[in-house]
Order: sequence, then C-alpha cells, then structure tokens
Amino acid sequence: MNVRIVLVDDHNIIRDGLKSMLEKQSNIEVVAEANNGRNAVDIVRQTLPNIVVMDVGMPELNGIDATCQILSEFPKIKILALSMHSDKQFVLAMLKSGASGYLLKNCAFNELIQAIETISDNKIYLSPSIANLVLEELVTEKKDLHPPTNLTSREREVLQLLTEGKTTKQIAMSLHISASTVETHRRQTMEKLDLHNIAELTKYAIREGLTTLEQ
Repeated sequence: MNVRIVLVDDHNIIRDGLKSMLEKQSNIEVVAEANNGRNAVDIVRQTLPNIVVMDVGMPELNGIDATCQILSEFPKIKILALSMHSDKQFVLAMLKSGASGYLLKNCAFNELIQAIETISDNKIYLSPSIANLVLEELVTEKKDLHPPTNLTSREREVLQLLTEGKTTKQIAMSLHISASTVETHRRQTMEKLDLHNIAELTKYAIREGLTTLEQ
C-alpha cells in the first residue's frame, strides 16, 4: 500500500526537489502540494493523505496552526515538520500541535525516508539535534517559552496576517469575514496579550513562531 503524501512549503524549488526524489520510491505517492498553511488545510480535506510534510514558517498561515487545524479534523493523519528552524519555540510548538516528527531541511534524503517510515508505524521521529533539544527540555524542565495565551484559532490567523503587513480589508477578504470582525479580533488579541501597537504584536508573533523575519 502506497503512502500518500502532501508536500507543504512556500518555496517551489523545495517542493519540486522533494517530489522528484519521493516519487522514485516505489511505495510513496505525492498526491498534492501546497504553498502555505491555509492552502494545505484545504488540500488535505480534498485528498486525505496519510502524511503531510509540513514547512513551519510560511505566509498566510504558518505550519504550527495549519497542523492544529488539520489534526482537529483528521486526527489519524501524520504531520512531519521539515523546517530550517531548529529553535526551541518552533520545535516544541510543532510537537505540541501534534506533529509526529521534526526534521531539519539540511538532513539527508535517506533520513526523510526513515522519518516517513517511522511515523507511518505510529512512532515519533526527530532529527538527532532536535531529539537532544527536546530531551534537554524534559530533563531540565526549563520553560523558556512564554506561558500559553488563550488566543482563539481565528485570532492567531488574524495576528499572523497583521504582522505580515496585510491591511484590514485584505485580511477580511482572505478569511472571508467582515472588516469589522477583523478589527474586533485585532482589538481582543491586543487586550489579551496586553500589547498596544503593531511593533509589539510583531515581536510576539515572531517569538511564538507565528511568523518570521524572513517573510
């Protein structure tokens, strides 16, 4: 039985390279691709893959929140994070969102295949350097992440788009909601976080892995 995979990355060249190599495997089928988290959620609904290979830092909707949305609807789907980010906040956020594995993009291709086989067998796979980071976190119990907030999924989406420079009108069109609803989410987010301007919101979003400076 083939493992059906959806590739999610905002760089075409990375998706093309991964697809080309994965499709040489006799038991792997790349059924679809997506260039951001929001597209990924829609495509997963249409294709129902076994595994989603998910980038973390993407525009529109990051891999962390996309993972949450996918697994809330399809808990049996496996998410494998494939990211350039080895920072603790990204790794732990993806794992807490339900990802079954985390690989760095500088890994060898055979490690990607090993990760796919591992999570297909209902196990967790972490790159060695990532495993050490997670183990250190468990052993030392140091909580460098800020305490979780009670932001809703929609508030997190609006926050990411705001910090990416989108206008209220653009956000409303992207999320299919009214401009006044966008403003309500923005105001509630700032109140919950006790932040007072876009600069502070942007710092928070970067720290929490919702967006990156590279966007």
